[in-house]
Amino acid sequence: MSIEKKELRPGFTIPRLLKGNWQIAEDHSDRRFDEIELMEDLVAFAEAGMNTYVCGDIYAGVEEKLGKFRQFYRERAGDEAARQIKVFTTYVPYFLEEEKLRNHSFKDVEKIVDRSLQRLGQERLDLVQMHWWEFSIPGHIDMALDLQKLQQAGKIDKLAVTNYDVQQTKELLDAGIDIVSNTVQYSLTDRRPENGMVDLCAQHDMKLLCYGALGGGLFSDKWIGIPDPGKPAFENVSLDKYYRIVNDFGGWNLFQELLQILEEIAEKHSVSIGNVAVRYILERDQVAAVIIGARHAKHLVENLRTQTFSLDENDYQKLDGVLSRSTGPAGDIYSVDREENRDALEEPKTEYFDVEEGKLVKKTREEVTVSEPYGHHLKT
Repeated sequence: MSIEKKELRPGFTIPRLLKGNWQIAEDHSDRRFDEIELMEDLVAFAEAGMNTYVCGDIYAGVEEKLGKFRQFYRERAGDEAARQIKVFTTYVPYFLEEEKLRNHSFKDVEKIVDRSLQRLGQERLDLVQMHWWEFSIPGHIDMALDLQKLQQAGKIDKLAVTNYDVQQTKELLDAGIDIVSNTVQYSLTDRRPENGMVDLCAQHDMKLLCYGALGGGLFSDKWIGIPDPGKPAFENVSLDKYYRIVNDFGGWNLFQELLQILEEIAEKHSVSIGNVAVRYILERDQVAAVIIGARHAKHLVENLRTQTFSLDENDYQKLDGVLSRSTGPAGDIYSVDREENRDALEEPKTEYFDVEEGKLVKKTREEVTVSEPYGHHLKT
Protein backbone atom coordinates (compact mmCIF):
# COMPACT_ATOMS: atom_id res chain seq x y z
CA MET A 1 0.00 0.00 0.00
CA SER A 2 1.57 3.28 -1.10
CA ILE A 3 1.15 6.36 1.08
CA GLU A 4 -0.24 9.58 -0.35
CA LYS A 5 2.33 12.38 -0.58
CA LYS A 6 2.35 16.18 -0.60
CA GLU A 7 4.96 18.62 -1.85
CA LEU A 8 5.73 21.46 0.58
CA ARG A 9 8.23 23.08 -1.76
CA PRO A 10 9.63 21.98 -5.14
CA GLY A 11 11.63 18.83 -4.52
CA PHE A 12 10.59 18.66 -0.84
CA THR A 13 7.91 15.99 -0.61
CA ILE A 14 6.52 14.29 2.50
CA PRO A 15 4.10 11.42 3.17
CA ARG A 16 0.64 12.46 4.34
CA LEU A 17 1.13 10.38 7.49
CA LEU A 18 4.11 11.44 9.62
CA LYS A 19 5.57 9.56 12.58
CA GLY A 20 5.23 11.58 15.78
CA ASN A 21 7.75 10.89 18.54
CA TRP A 22 6.65 12.69 21.71
CA GLN A 23 5.43 9.26 22.80
CA ILE A 24 8.99 7.87 22.97
CA ALA A 25 10.28 10.72 25.16
CA GLU A 26 11.59 9.88 28.61
CA ASP A 27 9.10 12.24 30.26
CA HIS A 28 5.98 11.18 28.34
CA SER A 29 5.04 8.23 30.57
CA ASP A 30 6.71 5.68 32.84
CA ARG A 31 7.50 3.37 29.93
CA ARG A 32 11.14 2.60 29.12
CA PHE A 33 12.19 1.37 25.69
CA ASP A 34 14.43 -1.47 24.63
CA GLU A 35 16.76 0.19 22.13
CA ILE A 36 16.74 -2.60 19.53
CA GLU A 37 12.96 -2.96 19.68
CA LEU A 38 12.62 0.80 19.24
CA MET A 39 14.99 0.78 16.24
CA GLU A 40 13.00 -2.04 14.62
CA ASP A 41 9.73 -0.16 15.19
CA LEU A 42 11.15 2.97 13.58
CA VAL A 43 12.37 0.90 10.64
CA ALA A 44 8.86 -0.52 10.21
CA PHE A 45 7.45 3.00 9.77
CA ALA A 46 10.11 3.86 7.19
CA GLU A 47 9.54 0.68 5.22
CA ALA A 48 5.80 1.39 5.19
CA GLY A 49 6.45 4.80 3.61
CA MET A 50 6.07 6.87 6.80
CA ASN A 51 9.67 8.01 6.51
CA THR A 52 9.32 11.49 8.02
CA TYR A 53 9.74 11.74 11.79
CA VAL A 54 8.62 14.72 13.88
CA CYS A 55 10.20 15.66 17.20
CA GLY A 56 11.26 18.59 19.36
CA ASP A 57 14.51 19.54 21.01
CA ILE A 58 12.64 19.47 24.35
CA TYR A 59 11.39 15.88 23.88
CA ALA A 60 13.58 14.15 26.43
CA GLY A 61 16.01 11.84 24.64
CA VAL A 62 14.18 11.77 21.30
CA GLU A 63 16.67 13.55 19.03
CA GLU A 64 19.37 11.15 20.21
CA LYS A 65 17.10 8.16 19.56
CA LEU A 66 16.33 9.36 16.05
CA GLY A 67 20.03 9.98 15.44
CA LYS A 68 20.78 6.39 16.40
CA PHE A 69 17.92 5.24 14.18
CA ARG A 70 19.33 7.05 11.13
CA GLN A 71 22.62 5.22 11.56
CA PHE A 72 20.85 1.93 12.27
CA TYR A 73 18.73 2.33 9.13
CA ARG A 74 21.75 3.28 7.01
CA GLU A 75 23.48 0.05 8.04
CA ARG A 76 20.27 -1.91 7.44
CA ALA A 77 19.00 -0.44 4.17
CA GLY A 78 21.95 1.46 2.68
CA ASP A 79 22.85 5.09 2.04
CA GLU A 80 20.17 5.80 -0.58
CA ALA A 81 17.33 4.58 1.63
CA ALA A 82 18.74 6.51 4.57
CA ARG A 83 18.80 9.70 2.52
CA GLN A 84 15.03 9.42 2.12
CA ILE A 85 14.54 9.77 5.88
CA LYS A 86 13.49 13.23 7.06
CA VAL A 87 13.43 14.49 10.64
CA PHE A 88 11.46 17.62 11.50
CA THR A 89 12.64 19.01 14.81
CA THR A 90 11.16 21.87 16.79
CA TYR A 91 13.16 24.78 18.16
CA VAL A 92 11.69 25.72 21.56
CA PRO A 93 13.81 28.43 23.23
CA TYR A 94 14.11 28.33 27.02
CA PHE A 95 10.87 26.45 27.54
CA LEU A 96 8.90 27.86 30.50
CA GLU A 97 11.85 30.06 31.55
CA GLU A 98 10.56 33.57 30.91
CA GLU A 99 13.59 35.57 32.04
CA LYS A 100 15.96 33.58 29.86
CA LEU A 101 13.56 33.88 26.95
CA ARG A 102 13.70 37.68 27.30
CA ASN A 103 17.49 37.50 26.81
CA HIS A 104 17.38 35.02 23.92
CA SER A 105 20.13 35.68 21.34
CA PHE A 106 21.70 34.41 18.13
CA LYS A 107 24.31 32.64 20.24
CA ASP A 108 21.52 30.57 21.84
CA VAL A 109 19.99 29.76 18.46
CA GLU A 110 23.26 28.60 16.95
CA LYS A 111 24.19 26.53 20.00
CA ILE A 112 20.88 24.68 20.04
CA VAL A 113 20.83 24.10 16.27
CA ASP A 114 24.38 22.73 16.49
CA ARG A 115 23.26 20.48 19.33
CA SER A 116 20.35 19.15 17.26
CA LEU A 117 22.73 18.49 14.36
CA GLN A 118 25.02 16.57 16.67
CA ARG A 119 22.20 14.58 18.28
CA LEU A 120 20.64 13.68 14.93
CA GLY A 121 23.94 13.00 13.21
CA GLN A 122 23.16 15.38 10.35
CA GLU A 123 25.08 18.07 8.50
CA ARG A 124 21.85 19.93 7.73
CA LEU A 125 18.52 19.81 9.55
CA ASP A 126 15.70 18.88 7.18
CA LEU A 127 13.15 21.25 8.70
CA VAL A 128 13.09 23.35 11.87
CA GLN A 129 9.76 24.34 13.36
CA MET A 130 9.81 27.45 15.52
CA HIS A 131 7.75 27.47 18.71
CA TRP A 132 7.85 30.82 20.53
CA TRP A 133 5.78 29.73 23.48
CA GLU A 134 5.06 33.16 25.03
CA PHE A 135 4.09 35.91 22.59
CA SER A 136 3.80 38.50 25.38
CA ILE A 137 7.61 38.38 25.43
CA PRO A 138 9.06 40.04 22.30
CA GLY A 139 11.67 38.26 20.21
CA HIS A 140 9.99 35.73 17.95
CA ILE A 141 10.85 37.68 14.78
CA ASP A 142 14.52 37.93 15.83
CA MET A 143 14.49 34.17 16.50
CA ALA A 144 13.17 33.54 12.99
CA LEU A 145 15.74 35.84 11.40
CA ASP A 146 18.51 34.10 13.37
CA LEU A 147 17.31 30.72 12.14
CA GLN A 148 17.17 32.15 8.62
CA LYS A 149 20.86 33.08 8.93
CA LEU A 150 21.65 29.47 9.83
CA GLN A 151 19.50 28.34 6.92
CA GLN A 152 21.54 30.55 4.59
CA ALA A 153 24.70 29.09 6.12
CA GLY A 154 23.55 25.60 5.14
CA LYS A 155 22.67 24.24 8.58
CA ILE A 156 18.90 24.14 7.91
CA ASP A 157 16.97 23.23 4.79
CA LYS A 158 13.39 24.43 5.44
CA LEU A 159 11.83 26.66 8.11
CA ALA A 160 8.39 26.22 9.61
CA VAL A 161 6.42 27.14 12.71
CA THR A 162 4.39 25.24 15.26
CA ASN A 163 1.46 26.42 17.38
CA TYR A 164 1.69 29.86 15.77
CA ASP A 165 -1.36 32.10 15.82
CA VAL A 166 -2.48 34.08 12.77
CA GLN A 167 -1.07 37.49 13.75
CA GLN A 168 2.36 36.20 14.71
CA THR A 169 2.57 34.14 11.51
CA LYS A 170 1.77 37.26 9.48
CA GLU A 171 4.60 39.08 11.28
CA LEU A 172 7.11 36.41 10.20
CA LEU A 173 5.85 36.48 6.64
CA ASP A 174 6.15 40.28 6.59
CA ALA A 175 9.74 39.90 7.85
CA GLY A 176 10.59 37.83 4.77
CA ILE A 177 10.65 34.36 6.34
CA ASP A 178 9.67 31.55 3.97
CA ILE A 179 7.41 29.39 6.14
CA VAL A 180 6.54 26.08 4.52
CA SER A 181 4.14 24.84 7.21
CA ASN A 182 2.52 25.39 10.57
CA THR A 183 2.27 22.35 12.83
CA VAL A 184 -1.00 22.72 14.70
CA GLN A 185 -3.42 20.86 16.89
CA TYR A 186 -6.31 19.94 14.58
CA SER A 187 -8.94 17.30 15.27
CA LEU A 188 -12.65 16.65 15.39
CA THR A 189 -12.64 18.16 18.88
CA ASP A 190 -10.30 21.06 18.07
CA ARG A 191 -10.97 22.96 14.86
CA ARG A 192 -9.24 26.22 15.77
CA PRO A 193 -7.14 26.25 12.56
CA GLU A 194 -10.39 27.13 10.77
CA ASN A 195 -10.49 30.44 12.67
CA GLY A 196 -8.18 32.19 10.19
CA MET A 197 -5.10 29.99 9.84
CA VAL A 198 -6.46 27.89 6.96
CA ASP A 199 -7.15 31.05 4.94
CA LEU A 200 -3.70 32.48 5.72
CA CYS A 201 -2.04 29.27 4.58
CA ALA A 202 -3.96 29.37 1.30
CA GLN A 203 -2.77 32.92 0.68
CA HIS A 204 0.92 32.21 1.38
CA ASP A 205 1.65 28.71 0.08
CA MET A 206 1.80 27.20 3.57
CA LYS A 207 0.50 23.82 4.59
CA LEU A 208 -0.73 22.45 7.90
CA LEU A 209 0.92 19.50 9.63
CA CYS A 210 -1.59 18.33 12.19
CA TYR A 211 -1.16 16.64 15.53
CA GLY A 212 -3.85 15.55 17.98
CA ALA A 213 -6.08 13.99 15.31
CA LEU A 214 -6.27 10.82 17.43
CA GLY A 215 -6.72 12.74 20.67
CA GLY A 216 -3.71 10.96 22.15
CA GLY A 217 -5.71 7.73 21.89
CA LEU A 218 -9.10 8.98 23.10
CA PHE A 219 -10.51 8.44 19.58
CA SER A 220 -10.81 4.71 20.17
CA ASP A 221 -13.54 2.20 20.93
CA LYS A 222 -11.70 1.64 24.21
CA TRP A 223 -13.32 4.81 25.55
CA ILE A 224 -16.89 4.24 24.34
CA GLY A 225 -19.27 4.07 27.30
CA ILE A 226 -16.57 4.87 29.85
CA PRO A 227 -17.63 7.34 32.57
CA ASP A 228 -15.96 10.73 32.80
CA PRO A 229 -12.68 10.41 34.75
CA GLY A 230 -13.30 13.95 36.00
CA LYS A 231 -9.76 15.23 35.71
CA PRO A 232 -6.75 15.07 33.34
CA ALA A 233 -4.83 12.25 35.02
CA PHE A 234 -4.18 9.42 32.57
CA GLU A 235 -1.47 6.89 31.73
CA ASN A 236 0.45 9.48 29.68
CA VAL A 237 0.56 13.22 29.17
CA SER A 238 -0.94 13.03 25.66
CA LEU A 239 -4.20 11.74 27.11
CA ASP A 240 -4.09 14.44 29.79
CA LYS A 241 -3.64 17.11 27.12
CA TYR A 242 -6.52 15.96 24.94
CA TYR A 243 -8.88 15.36 27.85
CA ARG A 244 -8.65 19.12 28.46
CA ILE A 245 -9.57 19.65 24.80
CA VAL A 246 -12.58 17.34 25.23
CA ASN A 247 -13.77 19.61 28.04
CA ASP A 248 -13.27 22.64 25.78
CA PHE A 249 -15.16 20.84 23.01
CA GLY A 250 -18.30 20.45 25.11
CA GLY A 251 -17.57 17.86 27.73
CA TRP A 252 -17.40 14.10 28.10
CA ASN A 253 -21.05 13.41 27.27
CA LEU A 254 -20.84 15.19 23.90
CA PHE A 255 -17.55 13.41 23.23
CA GLN A 256 -19.29 10.08 23.89
CA GLU A 257 -21.90 11.00 21.27
CA LEU A 258 -19.09 11.76 18.83
CA LEU A 259 -17.45 8.38 19.52
CA GLN A 260 -20.71 6.59 18.81
CA ILE A 261 -21.09 8.36 15.45
CA LEU A 262 -17.46 7.57 14.61
CA GLU A 263 -18.10 3.93 15.44
CA GLU A 264 -21.03 3.85 12.97
CA ILE A 265 -18.92 5.40 10.21
CA ALA A 266 -15.98 3.11 10.97
CA GLU A 267 -18.14 0.00 10.70
CA LYS A 268 -19.52 1.24 7.37
CA HIS A 269 -16.00 1.58 5.89
CA SER A 270 -14.52 -1.46 7.71
CA VAL A 271 -11.92 0.68 9.46
CA SER A 272 -11.31 1.91 13.01
CA ILE A 273 -12.62 4.94 14.85
CA GLY A 274 -9.10 6.36 14.76
CA ASN A 275 -8.97 5.93 10.98
CA VAL A 276 -12.13 7.98 10.58
CA ALA A 277 -10.83 10.71 12.90
CA VAL A 278 -7.58 10.99 10.92
CA ARG A 279 -9.31 10.83 7.53
CA TYR A 280 -11.53 13.76 8.55
CA ILE A 281 -8.45 15.94 9.11
CA LEU A 282 -6.64 14.74 5.96
CA GLU A 283 -9.64 15.94 3.96
CA ARG A 284 -9.57 19.48 5.41
CA ASP A 285 -8.31 22.41 3.33
CA GLN A 286 -4.55 23.13 3.41
CA VAL A 287 -3.74 19.99 5.38
CA ALA A 288 -0.59 18.33 4.02
CA ALA A 289 -0.20 15.63 6.64
CA VAL A 290 -1.33 14.22 9.95
CA ILE A 291 1.23 13.34 12.61
CA ILE A 292 0.55 9.90 14.08
CA GLY A 293 2.06 9.72 17.55
CA ALA A 294 3.09 6.16 18.35
CA ARG A 295 5.25 4.43 20.94
CA HIS A 296 5.63 1.34 18.76
CA ALA A 297 4.60 -0.14 15.41
CA LYS A 298 1.77 -2.21 16.89
CA HIS A 299 -0.94 -0.12 15.20
CA LEU A 300 0.99 0.65 11.99
CA VAL A 301 -1.12 -1.54 9.70
CA GLU A 302 -4.28 -0.06 11.18
CA ASN A 303 -2.98 3.48 10.71
CA LEU A 304 -2.27 2.78 7.05
CA ARG A 305 -5.95 1.93 6.51
CA THR A 306 -6.59 5.66 6.65
CA GLN A 307 -5.45 5.61 3.02
CA THR A 308 -8.12 3.10 1.91
CA PHE A 309 -11.32 5.18 2.03
CA SER A 310 -12.84 8.65 1.87
CA LEU A 311 -15.69 10.15 3.85
CA ASP A 312 -18.91 10.70 1.93
CA GLU A 313 -21.68 13.27 2.28
CA ASN A 314 -23.69 11.10 4.66
CA ASP A 315 -20.64 10.67 6.93
CA TYR A 316 -20.17 14.43 7.09
CA GLN A 317 -23.86 14.99 7.88
CA LYS A 318 -23.65 12.61 10.83
CA LEU A 319 -20.48 14.22 12.15
CA ASP A 320 -21.85 17.74 11.69
CA GLY A 321 -24.83 16.78 13.82
CA VAL A 322 -22.48 16.50 16.79
CA LEU A 323 -19.87 19.09 15.84
CA SER A 324 -22.52 21.79 15.45
CA ARG A 325 -23.19 21.50 19.18
CA SER A 326 -19.58 21.88 20.29
CA THR A 327 -18.68 24.89 22.44
CA GLY A 328 -14.98 25.15 21.66
CA PRO A 329 -12.14 25.39 21.98
CA ALA A 330 -12.47 28.97 20.82
CA GLY A 331 -9.91 31.46 19.60
CA ASP A 332 -6.70 31.14 17.64
CA ILE A 333 -4.39 28.15 17.22
CA TYR A 334 -2.90 27.96 20.71
CA SER A 335 -4.49 30.87 22.57
CA VAL A 336 -6.32 28.89 25.27
CA ASP A 337 -3.25 26.75 25.90
CA ARG A 338 -1.09 29.85 26.40
CA GLU A 339 -3.62 31.70 28.52
CA GLU A 340 -3.96 28.75 30.89
CA ASN A 341 -0.26 27.83 30.66
CA ARG A 342 -1.21 24.25 29.86
CA ASP A 343 2.28 23.29 28.72
CA ALA A 344 3.44 23.59 32.32
CA LEU A 345 0.89 20.95 33.34
CA GLU A 346 2.26 18.23 31.06
CA GLU A 347 3.86 15.76 33.43
CA PRO A 348 2.88 12.15 34.27
CA LYS A 349 0.77 11.86 37.42
CA THR A 350 1.53 9.35 40.16
CA GLU A 351 -2.19 8.51 40.38
CA TYR A 352 -3.92 8.09 37.04
CA PHE A 353 -6.89 6.55 35.25
CA ASP A 354 -6.92 3.78 32.65
CA VAL A 355 -9.41 1.35 31.14
CA GLU A 356 -9.22 -2.37 31.82
CA GLU A 357 -11.81 -4.94 30.68
CA GLY A 358 -14.16 -2.13 29.70
CA LYS A 359 -14.04 -0.40 33.07
CA LEU A 360 -12.40 2.80 34.33
CA VAL A 361 -9.76 1.98 36.95
CA LYS A 362 -7.41 4.08 39.06
CA LYS A 363 -3.73 3.14 39.20
CA THR A 364 -0.62 4.38 40.98
CA ARG A 365 3.06 4.56 40.01
CA GLU A 366 6.29 6.11 41.19
CA GLU A 367 7.13 9.64 40.12
CA VAL A 368 8.44 9.80 36.56
CA THR A 369 11.79 11.58 36.25
CA VAL A 370 14.24 12.20 33.42
CA SER A 371 17.91 11.38 33.55
CA GLU A 372 19.06 14.97 33.04
CA PRO A 373 17.67 18.49 32.54
CA TYR A 374 16.47 18.76 28.97
CA GLY A 375 15.26 21.31 26.47
CA HIS A 376 17.59 24.28 26.62
CA HIS A 377 19.25 23.39 29.89
CA LEU A 378 22.67 23.09 28.33
CA LYS A 379 25.46 21.25 30.05
CA THR A 380 28.52 23.39 30.66
